[in-house]
This record gives sequence, structure tokens and C-alpha cells, in this order.
Amino acid sequence: MTATATTAAPAPFETGVTPHGGPPKLSAWELRAAQIETLEAPRLRYGLLARMLFKQMDLVYGRERTLVKFTMLEFIARVPYQAWERMGYLSLSRNRRRSALAKRVYERIVETREEQDNEQWHLLILQDLVQREGRRQSFLLHRVAPWLVAFFYYHVSWLLFLVRPELSYRLNADFEDHAEHEYMDFVAEHPEFETMPAPTTYAAEYGHHASLADLLRQIGHDERVHKLDSLVNMRAPRFQDAPA
Repeated sequence: MTATATTAAPAPFETGVTPHGGPPKLSAWELRAAQIETLEAPRLRYGLLARMLFKQMDLVYGRERTLVKFTMLEFIARVPYQAWERMGYLSLSRNRRRSALAKRVYERIVETREEQDNEQWHLLILQDLVQREGRRQSFLLHRVAPWLVAFFYYHVSWLLFLVRPELSYRLNADFEDHAEHEYMDFVAEHPEFETMPAPTTYAAEYGHHASLADLLRQIGHDERVHKLDSLVNMRAPRFQDAPA
């Protein structure tokens, strides 16, 4: 059985500021419950492309879970949504005179854009954490390498969506499931995160969290929501197949 998204209403944040749209923001106890759900749930059975991608990440950045490695993960995570957004606009141009279909296509584009923006916040937050630790990032390993992987991943996602879109969604579900488990495992490995305050650099946009542990749990839960969205979209992967 795969993990299910926690659906409880998010608690208000300390400043009362409502973060930008995206997956629900959870309270501290909801985040702990979400982490337990993830840790107790088996991972998806990853396909060959996903396993190759994860193996490549381990070879380049090591098997150990680190903030730097998560930064590279988030750099790549935006790519499928960018590919789907592009395909969505192409479909919208072709079907703009068919109002019902055009509306469904645009709704899918909006959903895709929200998920892409959410992954971008993850990247900004992780990069901020890495900079606060004072970790140096090399030009080759932390700029060129992730760009090359992202370039490959983008075109694979785009081509799969063009030929068999359900495979593109499935590849992303594998990637997001992997990310969900990696974040929750990382927090479990570092109990000291429970007493470390979460940086507030992007709190107005992403939400306030009492601890670094909760901030990382929230990111992990976001990945679960993205995974579940991709699994749902697999049932009607083509824009014209979406329910009216």
C-alpha cells in the first residue's frame, strides 16, 4: 500500500501570513504523523529509468543523505513540470476553439505550474540551508552536472509525454516517491533537527515552521502530494481524456 496524503486542515502560522498556493501546509503534529506514514510505507517499485537516475545521483554525490544532495535533487525535480507545461501550451494552441477541452487543458497547465513553483521553493530553501552551513559547491559537480542531468530528464519526460504520457507521469511519481522517503529518512537520521530553528528567509512565501525537522517534513509531504497527483493523472494522461 502506498502512503496517502494527510488531508487535515493546516494550522495557522505564527505570523498569520498565508503562503503561496501548493500542497497543504500541515501543523507540527500532522507533519510528524505524515513522517510516520512515509517511514512505514513501502516505496514504489521504481522503473528502469528512475533507478538509473537514482543510481547516477548516488555515484556523483554519494549514498549519504545531505542537504547538498537534496539541492541537486530539487534542481532536477522541476523538470517534468516544465516539460508538461510546454506540452500543455502546445495542446492549448491546437484546441483553443474547443472551449470545453481548452478549459481542461488550461486547468492542467495551472496545476502543473503550481507544482513546478512548489519545487522551486524547495530548491531556494535547500540552497539557503546549504549556504548557511558554509558548504562549498564546485562548478563541475553542483552546476554543470545537475544541468546535464536535468537536460536529459527534461527531454525524456517530454518524449514520454509525447508518445505515452502515462509513462511520463509514472516516472515522475517514482521520482517524487523517492524524494518523499529520502526527506523523511533524513529527518529520522538527525534528531538534532528537532531543536534547530527553521530559517525564515522564505517563511512568508512557504510558511513558518518551528524547527528544521518540521520544515524538511513539510517538503517531504509536498513530494508525496506531487506523487499522488501524478498517479491520478496516469488514469487520464492525455488532455482529451480528462473528465469534463
